[in-house]
Amino acid sequence: AKCVDIALSSCTDVAYTQMVYPNFLDQKSREVIEYSSEYLLISVLHNLLQGECNPDLRLLGCSVLAPQCEKDKVIKPCRHVCSSEQDIWMHLDKPCPVWMYYIHLSFDCSFVFYNSSSYKDNLKKSAGEVDAEEDLPSDLPATFIQFKHHSYSQMVSTLKKTASKCSHIATTYSIGRSFEGKDLFVIEFSTKPGHHELLKPEFKYIGNMHGNEVVGKELLIYLAQYLCSEYLLGNPRIQTLINNTRIHLLPSLNPDGYELAAEEGAGYNGWVIGRQTAQNLDLNRNFPDLTSEAYRRAGIRGARLDHIPIPQSYWWGKVAPETKAVMKWLRSIPFVLSASLHGGELVVTYPYDYSRHPMEEKMFSPTPDEKVFKMLAKAYADAHPVISDRSELRCGGNFVKRGGIINGAEWYSFTGGMADFNYLHTNCFEVTVEVGCEKFPLEEELFTIWHENKGALLNYMEMVHRGIKGIVSDKFGNPIKNARISVRGIQHDVTTAADGDYWRLLPPGTFIISAQAPGYSRVMKRVTIPARMKQAGRVDFVLRPAEAWPNKLLRRSMEDAYDPYDPLELFDPHAQHGQPEARGGSAAGREKPWWWSYFSSLDLHKPLWLLKQ
Repeated sequence: AKCVDIALSSCTDVAYTQMVYPNFLDQKSREVIEYSSEYLLISVLHNLLQGECNPDLRLLGCSVLAPQCEKDKVIKPCRHVCSSEQDIWMHLDKPCPVWMYYIHLSFDCSFVFYNSSSYKDNLKKSAGEVDAEEDLPSDLPATFIQFKHHSYSQMVSTLKKTASKCSHIATTYSIGRSFEGKDLFVIEFSTKPGHHELLKPEFKYIGNMHGNEVVGKELLIYLAQYLCSEYLLGNPRIQTLINNTRIHLLPSLNPDGYELAAEEGAGYNGWVIGRQTAQNLDLNRNFPDLTSEAYRRAGIRGARLDHIPIPQSYWWGKVAPETKAVMKWLRSIPFVLSASLHGGELVVTYPYDYSRHPMEEKMFSPTPDEKVFKMLAKAYADAHPVISDRSELRCGGNFVKRGGIINGAEWYSFTGGMADFNYLHTNCFEVTVEVGCEKFPLEEELFTIWHENKGALLNYMEMVHRGIKGIVSDKFGNPIKNARISVRGIQHDVTTAADGDYWRLLPPGTFIISAQAPGYSRVMKRVTIPARMKQAGRVDFVLRPAEAWPNKLLRRSMEDAYDPYDPLELFDPHAQHGQPEARGGSAAGREKPWWWSYFSSLDLHKPLWLLKQ
């Protein structure tokens, strides 16, 4: 054996630097390895499984294909890690068992691996750290939460351990990758993880949108552990919440920025370093400006201020992969309610964030759902002991007289925000929560911050059950997708999901609700929501075929919800974005072939496999 430098592109991040030929599969050269089916699976593993598998599996494969070599001697990885990986992942209802079965056939744990700690140590070294949680006592109570700052790898490990502990109600998945290739991990809680259930509303929290605002990230990591342990202990409030809601927690939307901020360390209350992404983009200014279009439409009779398409001009600018991943996520799941957790203040803001007059930096700019948004914002603020305390002045702003809430544009106006995009492009209502005066507090402050926010986080999630919900179907009971649910006097509709179910957040009161879909006549109902009603009222609609379609404007807005050429359809959120482009540039940057316009205009029948090439 003779040690040589590792030249395999998919294995360059292992802890060691030299390997040996032939490897454990008797592959005698780099070329033979790179053309093998085993190496091909390793290189496409992440995209193939859409980030839902253990990230250690690729390193496990590399330890076989590129075995560690020191002083011209082979160092085998350990057998128990291979076996334990199989034991864990063979029982999960994910693509992972297929991969683990392949490892079992090709690598054979008993043949290749031997019992030592070298493999586990190498995994930790390749992550650049040793997990402090390994040193914790084994007899800790089920409710134990370690209040510390989590690095990226520690965050992923904690989320996966939590999902494994509560595997019957939790799972993890990735919505895409950051510019530098880090997975944007989500942990989900539901009675049927990974699936939308009829009439069960979808809720999401997003943290760490600005990399130096870390409190939201830590709160969501703690919240995930809390939901898991309390559900197992039989906490009736948590069990009711998870049994009736599908909850998605995305602790870090900007892991690249977090790493930069973490270099400064806790206690540094920086307002710039780490705020933006690796591309130097502010994610909360990077979404399409649909608010300006909403203001333009507001004066048009019959125009609706919802499901506004993304303008083509938006794609001419620099759009972060993190932004695209969120937009694609929003289209894949019918979210009802959301909140983005920020830092630097103690206040809850709600749309619109962009002023009605572009030259006004502080101008009250309400949405058609002003009453709903105030109800949602107050639900968080009133349950937060510091935000709701009217006796003290906090941070830099004074929101005491406002009850700890404020219209976003009235605080300060900006365009391209995520909350406005949620409201104007999807069914989702989102507020922004500033959870603390310090952006990156010391670890000893995290316990107090968690207890201040825990009740508010739970209270806000429960607001997803306010208003009405129901199913829209035809006279044969078939669900009608994309039917519009309208409320008289509110110029903003929601649409039904694929199963015909819908959710409409509303404050207490009496409303005239109507349902309408292309080819069907409109049905109207009078609905009263009592002030003390804590669960969404059930209001179903049965639509009958219409002889003629009377409202051409409405029909056009429903059929042309998205542009014929939609870059999001071609965007792969799990691709490596930070790599240099291949010769010839990207597919979007090259001149389109003569047949492009024809195939891209075929709507549902367009050959995506061809357009992606």
